[in-house]
Amino acid sequence: MVATTEHLMTCGFRVTYGYTQSDEISLLFHLGEDSFGRKLRKLNSILAGEASAKFSLGLGDIGAFDCRICQLPSKSKVVDYFRWRNEDANRNALNAHTYWLLRKKGLNKTQATEALDGKSTGEKNELLFRESGLNFNEFPSWQKRGVALYWANETKKGFNPITQQEESAERRVIKTDYDLPIKDEYSTFIRDTILAQASE
Repeated sequence: MVATTEHLMTCGFRVTYGYTQSDEISLLFHLGEDSFGRKLRKLNSILAGEASAKFSLGLGDIGAFDCRICQLPSKSKVVDYFRWRNEDANRNALNAHTYWLLRKKGLNKTQATEALDGKSTGEKNELLFRESGLNFNEFPSWQKRGVALYWANETKKGFNPITQQEESAERRVIKTDYDLPIKDEYSTFIRDTILAQASE
């Protein structure tokens, strides 16, 4: 999923930010992105095709993605959107771990789903710990909160054969962040770091 997200950021569109969790990828386009005249149907079909192809090649089997575009009218809505996806990642991860724990204990699909229905986050955490000894709070951040990819400047040293001297050059690279901040700190990160890049 990380490799697929990176591919979508480098396959010809001006993508400022990529975020992946569970089976989802969210992209933030640069304000100046104008491929295909911003025709939604064209963007949806190309992005779904690119994601499906890249993921399938990496997996060695067929994987298919759909795509939808949310046109958000303000920066605060962009922050809210990515905050929502980040919070949803945490819920999805906890639900998946408890569901598959119950399946491994012998419950079928319906029984596992019904056993978790109406349970609070605290109850699911307790179930996971009581039945398997796993503390959800100690899981790696990327498993609970997803992974972010964004552009950053990197200084690279090299040797100039013409001047016979070591020189430094800056280049833009995609940074992959497996340890995202949470809650208000994540909102601040999106607002102050990512949205600033989206309009540069």
